[in-house]
Parts: sequence; C-alpha cells; structure tokens
Amino acid sequence: MIVQRIHGIRTLLAFAQGGLVSLLFWAVYAAFMLLIRKGPPVFLERYVVYWAAVIAGLALEIALRPPDKLAAPIYESSIVRHFPLALRQMSFAFGGLLLLLVVTKDLAVSRSFLLGFALALYPALLWSNVVLPAWLTQRFFQGGRVSGTLLVGPAARVAGIEAWLARKAQFGVRVTGLLTTDDSPAPPTSVPVLGKLDRFEEVVADGSISQVILLELAKPELARWLVANCEQRGIRLLIVNDFAEQIHRPIVSRMDEGVNLLMLFEEPLENPFNRMLKRLLDLALSIPVVVFVLPPLAALVWVLHRLQSPGPLFHRQPRAGFQNRAFTIIKFRTMHVAHGAEERQATADDERIFPAGRWLRRFSLDEMPQFLNVWRGQMSVVGPRPHLIEHNRQFAEVLANYHVRAFIKPGITGLAQVRGFRGEARTREDIAARLESDLIYIENWSLSLDTSIVVRTIGQMLRPPRTAL
Repeated sequence: MIVQRIHGIRTLLAFAQGGLVSLLFWAVYAAFMLLIRKGPPVFLERYVVYWAAVIAGLALEIALRPPDKLAAPIYESSIVRHFPLALRQMSFAFGGLLLLLVVTKDLAVSRSFLLGFALALYPALLWSNVVLPAWLTQRFFQGGRVSGTLLVGPAARVAGIEAWLARKAQFGVRVTGLLTTDDSPAPPTSVPVLGKLDRFEEVVADGSISQVILLELAKPELARWLVANCEQRGIRLLIVNDFAEQIHRPIVSRMDEGVNLLMLFEEPLENPFNRMLKRLLDLALSIPVVVFVLPPLAALVWVLHRLQSPGPLFHRQPRAGFQNRAFTIIKFRTMHVAHGAEERQATADDERIFPAGRWLRRFSLDEMPQFLNVWRGQMSVVGPRPHLIEHNRQFAEVLANYHVRAFIKPGITGLAQVRGFRGEARTREDIAARLESDLIYIENWSLSLDTSIVVRTIGQMLRPPRTAL
C-alpha cells in the first residue's frame, strides 16, 4: 500500500510537470506571437513538434533517473537540494528541443522564443519540484485516506524504522502504537507501547486501526494468526522483510513466474543484452590495440630486452579467470628470465625487474598484450584483476567471500585499480579494499561505468600514481 502511494505520487508529479512545461511552452509561444511577431501565428505545426521534443526529453529524464533518486523530490524539503534535479530536467527537456533543431537544420525557429523558454523553464521546474509533491500528498492523503497504523513485533525493532515511518506520515501513515511480541525493554522512541500482542483485539476494536505492520518475519504460527485476524477485521497487513538482517547480508528480491527469489547480489551482467554490450565494447577497444598499437610496442620491448635482459618477449602465466577457470595471461616480460618463485608478489624495489621493465610496469605498458586475452574472450577490458591461482587460494583463506569476484570475467583494469588499489597486497585490509571495489563493480555494472574506468585508466597511464610499480 505504501509503495503504491509513493509510486502514484511520482506518476502524478511527472504528469503535473509535463502539464506545467506544456503550459509554459505555449505561453511563451503566445507571448512571442503577440509581442514580437505582431501578426498571425506562424509555423504552428513546427512548434507542435518542438513541444513534443520537450515532453519526450522530460520523459527520458525520468526513465534514466537512478531508481534511488526517483522519490527524491517527494522527500526533499530543502530548495537547495532541488537545484541539481531541476538542472538535469532542464538539460533533458531543452536538450531534446535543441537536438531536434540540429537534426532538422531548422533555422526559422525564433531565437527570442528559445531564449524566453529557456529562462522560464528552470525556475518552473524548480518550483514544481519544491511545491507540487507536498501539495499532491496533502490533496490525496487527508481525511479518509489517513491510515491508523499499529506496529507489532519486538520493541527493539522500532528504532530501526522510526525515521522511515516519519517520512511516510505525509502519505497518510499515522502510527498509533506498538504491541510487543517479546519481553525486551523498549528503547526510547516516539511510538507508544500499548502492551503485549494479547491486547490486539482490544486495540483494534474501535475501528481506528486500518493497517498493521509486522516488524519481522515472525514464526509461521504467529504470522498465520495475525493474517487471519487482520483479514477478518478488514485490516491491511504489511510485513517488514528482515531476512537480510538475520543473515547479516544485503539481499535482492525478484519475482520470476510466481516464484519469489532472494539473491545476495544484483548482477547486471547476468543479462545477456548487457553482456553483449560489454563484449562489443571489449572488441571495439581490443581490435585497434591488437592491430595498430601492439606490433610497434612489441618491437620496442624486444629491443629493450636485447639491451638489458635477453629472453622471451612475452611472459605467459596461468591465472584464475571467469568462475575460477584457469587461463594463460599474456604480458610483456619485465623480469629477468631466472627470477625465482612465480607466486612471489612483485614489490616496489624488486631486484627481479630489469630497469626498462620497471618503466614498462610504471606506465602499465607490460599489460598491453592482455588485449589479446580480451580479443579471445578470456578477459574483459574492465573487471576484477586476475591473480595467480595460488594467490587466489591464499586470499580466499583471508576473506570468505573472495571468490564472488569470479562471477564475471577478469579485466585488464578495474574499479579497484582506478581507485588506487594496485601493486602489492600486503595486508588483509589491502585485499579487502580490492574486493570491496570488485563487488561494487559487479553489482553496479553499466556501460557508462566501464567507459569511466577506461578513461580514468588512460589518465593514470599518462600520470602514473605513486602506487604503480
């Protein structure tokens, strides 16, 4: 019920803003015709198309707005915090109009109209974000739409949702009190404790309660009793899903053909379309590098080898890849041929690295042959860095969830690397920092995130950080 109310206000706000922008558009058009043209209306059919482009831009902004920001205009009371959203909306709305003008090469549109509309659009959007949400919620959730709400559950659970309940008050959620299901002392809250659950029939008898919120996933017999009593009296029942707290892990809920699935991770790259986009980006980057960059760079590295450390051009090494399957990674050799144990991590002053190899490593040029791994499909340009199989085993002993990073292909660069977590992993904190970044990437992958990481990596290659070996 609460979710539907919020979704409804968001929808109403979107339509109201569309109507406001439409009214503003045609008001500026009318003013242009009356005050500047001083003649019969012209190009009316063109301006109808312009108006449609503006509305389409507004709709696109809502469609592309991050899910956690969709309800921001409803809850935010500070006008200053509305500035960025209004600017974003104006960019999409006015940008749609300008894009149409560029595509159609329409030179007849009035510059006076464009200037007037642009000057009026931002304050109108800002005003609508500040004023309309409160007006809509007051209009729709007063009187008979106010829901007397009874909380049921452990008293200790109230503090965790008190702020949430306060934000829902504008949607007609009025908390009457709490009936406890245990003997734990109630922490200080604004919610009065009405007694134990055995007072349920007494508390709801006067008909002021229209909604019950069960604060936890209760035992089946308690849940069934509460469901039966609420339905018998026509009371809406909401249940707080605290499963994530029980297992001390965030969860993601998805409904698939009637089966409600709980997952530990959001994985955008499990979507075949997203994987196709990522593969196209990999090929778009790897093919030019393999064809145009790698041959002359290999010739330069070969010369450096001949001068300082004769031996093979490439260093091939087994690494743990997608789903921990072993593959052979390819790098330019930066160490002397007889350099000892493979599993020993490279350090800043490692004597095994010859002088030119140190330069190659500092500017990450030794990684360039890995574009061959990308082209073959063994790696991606962006992803968790692949480690030696022995290192993977050691790291997994330190962090129990370490192998989650193998959900996706390893990468030449990654979020951890552009955040500065590169080089030797000396401590548990070093490993944990890299893993945290890898998990953030897995759960929040997008084409724009990949592009951002690639751009930041290029910047780090031009100006290597101090952590670069």
